[in-house]
Amino acid sequence: MKHATSQFLFGYWNEIRDGRLAPKRFEIEPGRMGSVLPDTFVLERTEHNTFAFRLAGTRIGERFKAELRHVGFHEIWTEDDRLKVEVVLEDISARGGVGRLECTVGDDHGNSASVEYLLLPLIHTRNSIDRMVGAMSILSDSEVTWLGNTPITTQQVVAHEVIWPEGRPHELAERLKQDQPTLVPHIRTARIVRVDRRQFRVYEGGRKDDPRP
Repeated sequence: MKHATSQFLFGYWNEIRDGRLAPKRFEIEPGRMGSVLPDTFVLERTEHNTFAFRLAGTRIGERFKAELRHVGFHEIWTEDDRLKVEVVLEDISARGGVGRLECTVGDDHGNSASVEYLLLPLIHTRNSIDRMVGAMSILSDSEVTWLGNTPITTQQVVAHEVIWPEGRPHELAERLKQDQPTLVPHIRTARIVRVDRRQFRVYEGGRKDDPRP
């Protein structure tokens, strides 16, 4: 983890986790996040077995110039990078890992910046990981004045990894993996959804007429 925001959020999450697979969702107290709260977000598992934004901090909304609530996390990535992102989400939700994504973001005017995403598992119901708390942090050394003025329209993954807090998957991970539904890969026909001046490909999942088992 490169950014201080990621390090702070991981430390807070790990403290609450206290050696367990993941903390409960209600154990996360926004008041303890202080100045990093505007850079944080919460994802929730949807009925289509994907993850979508449940909440997004004010600075994140300003960077995308859009309301991200209910937008699938996979939708903000290019088709080429979507599989990389979903592999990370799978390891988090099925094995209790901590996900880190480093990417380059850009706007329609040729501006760019380096960004770090951190994704941490949460348990909401039963013993399954169906929520994630995360942060979006700017890594660029120089001041990025365009962010917040023009919307992010592109994101490209530069590096991705899954971190194990104990150095290996938690002892409960194998049992969790057996009970956890596999994330639906988004490789089917998409529909185009436009948000402000941007457009996303949205891949429907979990349909009854899906021929796959």
